[in-house]
Amino acid sequence: MIDSLKDKILSKYSITKEEALQLVQIQPYFDLFAAANKIRETFRKDSVDLCSIINAKSGACPEDCSYCAQSSKSKTDIPIYPLVKKNMVIDKAREAKDAGVRRFCIVTSGRKVSKNELKEISSMIEDIRNIGLLPCATLGLMGSDELSFLKQSGLERYHHNLETSERFFPEICRTHTYHDKLKTIDAAKAVGLSICSGGIFGLGETWQDRIDMAFAIKELNVDSVPINFLIPVKGTSMGDRDFLHPFEALKIISLYRFILPEKEIRVCGGRMQILGEFNSMVFMAGADALLTGNYLTTTGRTYKDDLRLIKQYGLNLNVA
Repeated sequence: MIDSLKDKILSKYSITKEEALQLVQIQPYFDLFAAANKIRETFRKDSVDLCSIINAKSGACPEDCSYCAQSSKSKTDIPIYPLVKKNMVIDKAREAKDAGVRRFCIVTSGRKVSKNELKEISSMIEDIRNIGLLPCATLGLMGSDELSFLKQSGLERYHHNLETSERFFPEICRTHTYHDKLKTIDAAKAVGLSICSGGIFGLGETWQDRIDMAFAIKELNVDSVPINFLIPVKGTSMGDRDFLHPFEALKIISLYRFILPEKEIRVCGGRMQILGEFNSMVFMAGADALLTGNYLTTTGRTYKDDLRLIKQYGLNLNVA
C-alpha cells in the first residue's frame, strides 16, 4: 500500500483521510519513512530551509493554553520581561544570518501586541530585512490592518499555529477559539503574507486529530508547516505527560509529507528532547526545514550542529 500511495502522490494524487488513517496502522515504520523521503526528494529537492527565533517578549500571557509555560495558568519559573530593545533583536538576527539561517522570526507572548509594540516591531522588521534575512513574526491574534502595516514594513511571513484539530482545540485552550485562529490566518493571507501554520503533538490528541489538522492546513494552503512536539514542563497542566516515542514523532513527520507533499515540513520545538539520537532521521522521514537555535523557553540545537547534519546528508541550504 505504501509504494502504491507514494507513486500516486508523485503523480500529483491527493490522498484521502481514510488512506492517511490506513498509513498510521502500517508497520514497520521504515517503509513509511523511505516513501516519505522519496516524496520529499521529488517535490522539495535537496534543499533545507532554516529559520531561527527570538523570544522578544516573555511570560505573563493572559491566555490559558495548557501546554505553554507562559500561560496564565502555568506555575513555572520562566523569565518574564516586556518587549526587548531593537538592538538585542538585531544582534540575534545577525548571529543567525552569519550562521547561514534564511529566516528570522520575532515571537511575543500574549493574546496580541499593543499599538506601541507594533510600531517598535515594525522598525525591527525593517532592519532584519536590511541585513538580508526574511522577517517573520508570531504576535498573536492580529487583524488585517495590523498585518498590512507589518507587511509594508517588510514582513515576509506570519506564523500562527492551529495547534491541533478543531475538535480537540477546546481541550487545550478556552480563552480563544479555533475560529479566532482561522480569522488571523485569513487576514494574513488577505494582505499577501506568506503563512506558517502547524501544531504541537503529544497533547493527548488522537491520530484522527492529527490527520484532521493536516487536512485543515491543506485547505488553508499555507507555505510552511511547523511540527512541534510537546516538552512536558513542570508547572504547566501537561507537565506530567509522557514524551512521545521518537518513532511516533518521525511517523507524524512522514504522514504530513504524504498529505502535504509540496509544502515545507518544518521540525521545530521539542526536536532534540523527543527525537534525541534519532534527530538525524528527520530528513529521511520527510522533513525539509528546521527551526534551529533555541526555542521560546527551552533549549534547541546549535546552528553548527544543524549545519553539520545537513552537510552529512548531502543536502543544501535554501538560499533562494
